[in-house]
Amino acid sequence: MAELDTSSGGGKKGGKVRSKKASTRVDLTAMVDLAFLLITFFMLTTTLSKPKAMDVIMPDKDEKTHDQEAMAASRSMTILLGSNNKLEWFIGEPGKSQPTTEGYGKDGLRKTLIEKGKEIQASTGKFMFVLIKPSDKSNYKNLVDVLDEMKITNVTSYAIVDILPSEIDLLKRDGNY
Repeated sequence: MAELDTSSGGGKKGGKVRSKKASTRVDLTAMVDLAFLLITFFMLTTTLSKPKAMDVIMPDKDEKTHDQEAMAASRSMTILLGSNNKLEWFIGEPGKSQPTTEGYGKDGLRKTLIEKGKEIQASTGKFMFVLIKPSDKSNYKNLVDVLDEMKITNVTSYAIVDILPSEIDLLKRDGNY
């Protein structure tokens, strides 16, 4: 609250007559209380963003498992992550089929995963297995984009594995490394 101080500063009784100077003082206690109430209100009513995470099951490096299933190359799709947000994919073994360069998104990888998944399902009666192989030139966003596409297209059988030198040569040959 504002107060007006009308006391004279001197205390002398004689001499020149000066006009009295009024000094003002503003009490900010109520404004500080209001500020803290508003801060508390906004802190309690805002919602914090929750981190979005995808569960990826990774094998234990120490555990030696020998009960691996043999899988036909005709139902496995390999995705090679290259540089400049490009990827290459092929069905089967690396030397036997020509890799196709593609981009990410609904008209690129997503469309291919849906089409090839349906083709493999129709021809073999089993689901497609996808091998994701990031190269040194790919970035983390590319891997996350591929994992998102796996989730969107309902591909449940996929693995993130190391890229082979012959597959790096394929990326170099096509200018994606």
